[in-house]
Amino acid sequence: MTLQGKTIFMSGGSRGIGLEIAKRCAADGANIAIAAKTASPHPKLSGTIYTASKEIEGLGGKALPIVCDIRNEEAVDNAISSCVKQFGGIDICINNASAVSPTPTTLTPMKRYDLMNEVNARGTFMLSQKCHPHLKKAENPHIVNIAPPLDMDKRWFRNHTAYTMAKYGMSMCTLGMAEEFRKDGIAVNSLWPMTSIDTAAVRNILGGDSMAKMSRLPTIMADAMYELVTKPANEITGQFLIDEFVLAESGETNFNKYNQPGYNGPLAADFFIPSEWVNKSASNVMEHPGYL
Repeated sequence: MTLQGKTIFMSGGSRGIGLEIAKRCAADGANIAIAAKTASPHPKLSGTIYTASKEIEGLGGKALPIVCDIRNEEAVDNAISSCVKQFGGIDICINNASAVSPTPTTLTPMKRYDLMNEVNARGTFMLSQKCHPHLKKAENPHIVNIAPPLDMDKRWFRNHTAYTMAKYGMSMCTLGMAEEFRKDGIAVNSLWPMTSIDTAAVRNILGGDSMAKMSRLPTIMADAMYELVTKPANEITGQFLIDEFVLAESGETNFNKYNQPGYNGPLAADFFIPSEWVNKSASNVMEHPGYL
């Protein structure tokens, strides 16, 4: 199965993991709607929905850049309508957009709390809800949330309760909608990285260059996403999947290619990865430094 002619509706996607996923799917000839706020260049962050679209089309895909704040219901309705009008339907919904602020309770302004929950939990719920009527008509429909496993270890809450609540809200969408949409033939899964991924959030918020060197490249998430959404929807749903394990199951053995060039040291496990999963990794992965 390939993604030739399939239509993907993705929140975010102008940079980082979302862009790499879009590019991987574009190589198959997929249609990709990028719904994000980044219409103009950011002074500290590279990429806009328009530069992302150029990269997508340069790889053989078709792109539809849509300026969309996924907190706004009318904007989401219009974005989905534009996608369906342009490409004729929706086969895959990827809830990639996320707001990150891993701060303790006393240092989390309510404005930031609201942003994380509106983008992460509410945005995922709304985008999935709005895509549902179109996914029901698709041949092999998938919803994939970039969301972690629901591990209720208190260490994931003690340093950033608000962020954990917002990300786990996405994970609970996976848990609930997988069962709710099973009758419609729509697969609903979460995909999460084993290790920290070198993104703007990691460099600017979560540890800078020192953490970035211990992080994998976002191409590992792109390759894992491709493996997931090309599987028959009726064979996999309601799962909390890890990029490395997905690829290992598909036969991949060379994970060094996802490391920073020339780096052979330990990799930092991502937030929310249970210790027993870290121990199952075939690579040199250590517990996230913030949770040792």
